[in-house]
Amino acid sequence: MRAMVLFETKELLQEAQVPDPQPAPGEVLVRVEACAVCRTDLHIVDGELPHPKLPLIPGHEIIGRVAALGRDAGRFNVGDRVGIPWLGRTCGVCQYCKSGLENLCDDPQFTGYTRIGGYAEFTTADERYCLPIPDTYSSVEAAPLMCAGLIGFRSLTKTAGAQSVGIYGFGAAAHLITQVAVYEGRQIYAFTRSGDVAAQQFARSLGASWAGSSEDPPPVLLDAAIIFAPIGDLVPKALRAVRKGGIVVCGGIHMSDIPQFNYDLLWGERSVCSVANLTRNDAAEFMSLAPKVPVRTHIETFPLNQANEALSRLRHGRLHGAAVLVPES
Repeated sequence: MRAMVLFETKELLQEAQVPDPQPAPGEVLVRVEACAVCRTDLHIVDGELPHPKLPLIPGHEIIGRVAALGRDAGRFNVGDRVGIPWLGRTCGVCQYCKSGLENLCDDPQFTGYTRIGGYAEFTTADERYCLPIPDTYSSVEAAPLMCAGLIGFRSLTKTAGAQSVGIYGFGAAAHLITQVAVYEGRQIYAFTRSGDVAAQQFARSLGASWAGSSEDPPPVLLDAAIIFAPIGDLVPKALRAVRKGGIVVCGGIHMSDIPQFNYDLLWGERSVCSVANLTRNDAAEFMSLAPKVPVRTHIETFPLNQANEALSRLRHGRLHGAAVLVPES
């Protein structure tokens, strides 16, 4: 099959012909129809996440059709359309798995990082971690829901009870979860790169109450803030923007160092927390909610062999919405 392969971090992906993967017991073979490009992929390629399983086929926002079943696999039928997210497998026996926190599993596997991903014509996945995809979404529309949507949703649930929510970094996750927040009757304040008027207009078009630069204070103190941009400097800025008792949620898997800041930014029972991975329960809840909103993905498609271009545009902030790779193109 054709695949875009990472042989060494901090290098470009290489287009290659590789053997078709074979599903292990309990796994499904999936013909990839679409795979969205996530900032986590960028962190892996750029060497910011340690110990990827090289050589690696990245990609963990995968939509495709079941092409074959491994031994003992029976949850899906051949031809079923499924989604494959970041969480590829958990141990099921550690204290976190047993307490419903499988996102914190001590011995996990991750799609497109420690397992084969979706920048290819085929991939394999543990059927227990695959998701059925509603017919209301095409494959390219559904792909960003598998991580940008799921991680955004888990981040938003950390702000339960907050009516005014700031979002720093208005990319794929932000544009999806803004729609959910507006549906829930919340007010969204979007913070973008300085001078990014297009991103600010995009945020307003999705229902944001205010949009401005991350360097600017919001017009009111916020109940909560979510940071999707991997920039540690935003943490004290977000703390400054939230009221006493507010929360700042760091929604990415990687962030640059957080600078020193005065204790008075944290005082007043403000809190800072991270979001790590996702659970299958998150996925079930979000995929039930998304068609009701309805969440609409704003996408730009790329042929599989243009994965490096899609990553470059993401790296430099030249995407509004999500990039999606399509193997057939």
